[in-house]
Amino acid sequence: MPASPDDLFAFLDRLGIPHRTVTHPPLFTVEQSRAIADRVPGGHSKNLFLKDTRGTLYLIVLLEDARVNLKAVPGIVGCGRLSFGSAELLREALGVEPGSVTPFSLINDRDRRVTPIFDAAMMERPLLNFHPLVNTMTTSIARDHLLTFAAATGHSPLIRPVSSQVPG
Repeated sequence: MPASPDDLFAFLDRLGIPHRTVTHPPLFTVEQSRAIADRVPGGHSKNLFLKDTRGTLYLIVLLEDARVNLKAVPGIVGCGRLSFGSAELLREALGVEPGSVTPFSLINDRDRRVTPIFDAAMMERPLLNFHPLVNTMTTSIARDHLLTFAAATGHSPLIRPVSSQVPG
């Protein structure tokens, strides 16, 4: 059974990780998430669930306005050609629905099938925001605490420059 938001918050609390959560209507796209930006300071994200030609699974986490060239990522991280993972594979590996993909879903990857890739530009932000396993809430967490969380789930994220920022 996948973790619930309450399970996630309890896990963060056990790790001593401060977090703040705001409830809102369901957000499925980056464009929709801009509606809450004034209520939730910090870097907002988009998350890509991918698999390579060898079947290895990846979760790329970037700032919402970042662009990524998926054809360039294999040369940056040393993987095969990437394509998007199916909704079924997402549910199986990370225990979340499409539209709720988040680095917090690593809590559900007990077999450590997914390699997280955190974009270097995102990791320059001191405060980051992600859905807490559902897209009706957004949780703020410090960048360094995101790394603590990932390590506590048994994951060692790759921090790589996989994006370019969209001019603001």
